[in-house]
Amino acid sequence: MKDQQGSNRISSGVIAAVSAVVVAVGGGVAWFTTQSSNTPTPSNPSSRIQQPVQPSTRQPGNEQTPNVYWLRPKDKNVALVPQPVKVASVLPNQALEAAFQSLLAGPTEGTDSTTIPKGTKLLGLKSENNEVHVNLSEDFTSGGGSTSMMGRVGQVVYTATTLNPKAKVYIDVNGKPLDVLGGEGVEIQQPLTREQFQKDYPL
Repeated sequence: MKDQQGSNRISSGVIAAVSAVVVAVGGGVAWFTTQSSNTPTPSNPSSRIQQPVQPSTRQPGNEQTPNVYWLRPKDKNVALVPQPVKVASVLPNQALEAAFQSLLAGPTEGTDSTTIPKGTKLLGLKSENNEVHVNLSEDFTSGGGSTSMMGRVGQVVYTATTLNPKAKVYIDVNGKPLDVLGGEGVEIQQPLTREQFQKDYPL
């Protein structure tokens, strides 16, 4: 009887030990399960890392395409014809400045021409409040008759208003307003607009 009671005690002790192990293992499994269920959360930061990429897709929106205007023979007259210039602009006046640099460099191919004298430099450019102020070097006023003068003024006016066709253009030479142009004394009424140029200075 004592042996049976002893064996009963041992068996009940073993059962208690086994049940404790089961509880411990079960708790560990539960803990591991909760931890593994939380593992997807690091995927959220990865989606946040991808978000800053979105502004880069908007950068092409900063790319403006101003036009440079050349002169092309048309019937017995000449016409102002546009040539697009792609500029990845960041600063407000950067697109127009690039357009004027192309304009002053002159055409590179085709039948298009310019009456802006070689060596003319852009001394300053400012565009705000529907106004464009262009400051050119004194070379701009040298040489050519009245047709040549009107052609170069038209090139400046149309290039300056390429991004805002309704803008008013002020042309300065060496920082002074351009009132009279050329040896024939062509008077320039400023500010100039595209509409006014077509009306008062036909090519």
